[in-house]
Amino acid sequence: MMTAVELTRKGFKALVDTLGYVDAVRFLRLFDQGSGDYTAERHQWLDRMSMDDILADIRKRQENP
Repeated sequence: MMTAVELTRKGFKALVDTLGYVDAVRFLRLFDQGSGDYTAERHQWLDRMSMDDILADIRKRQENP
């Protein structure tokens, strides 16, 4: 089994070999961890909505994508 360092090096080399340095870095930047507490933030708005509100919002988004 490879160590984490070996896996990182081989993985990055595979990306660079396939995509080149610039696009390999661009690809890796897509996987940003972000910040904050998604679960707590979600409860701030979701707990205030009823099931009817949620369904109405879904229907609205389906009609106007």
